Amino acid sequence: MPSESGTDHQPRVCDAALARAFGFLGKRWNGVILATLLGGPAGFAELKRAVSGISDSVLSDRLTELAGAGLVIRTVDAGPPIAVAYELTASGQALLPALSELTTWAAENLPVTDCSG
Repeated sequence: MPSESGTDHQPRVCDAALARAFGFLGKRWNGVILATLLGGPAGFAELKRAVSGISDSVLSDRLTELAGAGLVIRTVDAGPPIAVAYELTASGQALLPALSELTTWAAENLPVTDCSG
């Protein structure tokens, strides 16, 4: 049935892939942690310092979730001392262009805030 403007109106449909991406990356801290790891591997304490405002338990949960999604790999160096590092997988690194574009867009269009989420 034609609309008042004379054109056919198609119902809007949510893009399922985009909804999944924002559902995952939009979860508090996930995108920030991934973007932080774009600079290379980092230990837990280094990530905690870089992502101000995140608690130890939430950082641990998010890193586990990111690893489970195949975006981050956890590597344990038996040491001594024992060291744990987190780094992006190829799948995580594939997010670089999208995260870079989001960063540019946010810098140009959103008010400045701190990085505490």
